[in-house]
Amino acid sequence: MSVPALRLQAPPPPGILGRVPDDHPTSWTLIGGAAHGECAARDRFARRYEPSIRAYLCARWAGNSLTEAVDDAVQDVFVECFRAGGVLQRVDASAEGGFRAFLLGVTRNVARRIEARRRPHPQGDSVLSEASADDPRLSRCFDREWARSLMLQARERQSVAAAQQGEAARRRLELLELRFSGNLPIREVALRWGVDAAGLHRQYARARREFREALLAVLRDHGAAAPEQEAAGLLELLRGE
Repeated sequence: MSVPALRLQAPPPPGILGRVPDDHPTSWTLIGGAAHGECAARDRFARRYEPSIRAYLCARWAGNSLTEAVDDAVQDVFVECFRAGGVLQRVDASAEGGFRAFLLGVTRNVARRIEARRRPHPQGDSVLSEASADDPRLSRCFDREWARSLMLQARERQSVAAAQQGEAARRRLELLELRFSGNLPIREVALRWGVDAAGLHRQYARARREFREALLAVLRDHGAAAPEQEAAGLLELLRGE
């Protein structure tokens, strides 16, 4: 089975009102589709998870000659996932750590394999020792991009819901966009829209609750045992950058 061409350089995440695909598969539906050769699922899988894979590899090989191997290593991870009998066909949704831990493990194994080929060279990089290669700070780089991916998935879910609910819900999404991407105070948005600022604050609070509900749903899709706790951890991780 051939591996389809992958667009591994994902574009920057769109704003809250960006276009969302008509289909909205759960994470495990997407993973299952990718495992069984569905081209659309594989393309979306690559777009969703490439940033985490790349962030880990870049951090692991920062400052040594293997930085030039990052692109090939990212491709190797997807080959491991998509080939016949590949790792996606053996993933266990009930395993501890869920798919995040699984994909991190696949990425780490690909990195170790590439490093093993480099070690026999007399001028190999000292940074390739197991101690430095398994530094927990590297997993944190992976986790930050994973958190961003989950936030984007929550944004997509909220956008799909807003499209179904009507103009008021879409307006609340626009308010979130202006508040976060545009960094506009609520009072300024109220002036622009010609509405009462107190009422707009209430709509903003509702929009934030809707986003949180979408994020919790995404985390449940990923098999989170304690989604409330994990949501708090994601927000803390991104605030700590």
